[in-house]
Amino acid sequence: MEIQRKSRSNINSKTKDLVTSALLIAVVFVSTSFIKIPSPFSLNTGGLIHVGNVMFFMAAIVFGKKQGAIAGAFGMGLFDILNGYLIWAPFTFIIRGVMGFTIGYFANAHGRKGNNLKWNIIGLTIASIFLVSGYFVTNLILFHSLVGAISGISGDLTQVALGFILGVPLTLAVKQTKVFDNY
Repeated sequence: MEIQRKSRSNINSKTKDLVTSALLIAVVFVSTSFIKIPSPFSLNTGGLIHVGNVMFFMAAIVFGKKQGAIAGAFGMGLFDILNGYLIWAPFTFIIRGVMGFTIGYFANAHGRKGNNLKWNIIGLTIASIFLVSGYFVTNLILFHSLVGAISGISGDLTQVALGFILGVPLTLAVKQTKVFDNY
């Protein structure tokens, strides 16, 4: 009887993780697709300013490194694939996956559960540095242009700033609801 209960609990946990992952991917994808503005700073490199980072940052802080990595990699990677940015998709998948893992790790390590603003901001800052440097290298690889790569930095910084300005308060509000405390 005890083995059967553990097995059922394990299946329920895996189902919960799968459903949560799917929902977070969808939320990140939709929020990236909903409001997107071609970056006026990027010279033909395809840079965008969007609100997807807001939901992505919230997902990583609230749900942790695994869900953050999955939501970012698949949600934004899927956006690239379905919206004409196919050459960016493999880079986005890696960059956003690492970012989600990093944010989730710092926000949730040592039992913090995303409740420590200082560690949330540290995770977001490190991940944002990775975003800027990752897309800088991506621009160099795809376009062989130092000028183009440099021009993309301001758009990436704008994306990150928007994610911070809207995402940190949203995350604080979500955490205060206690809805996801048992996750």
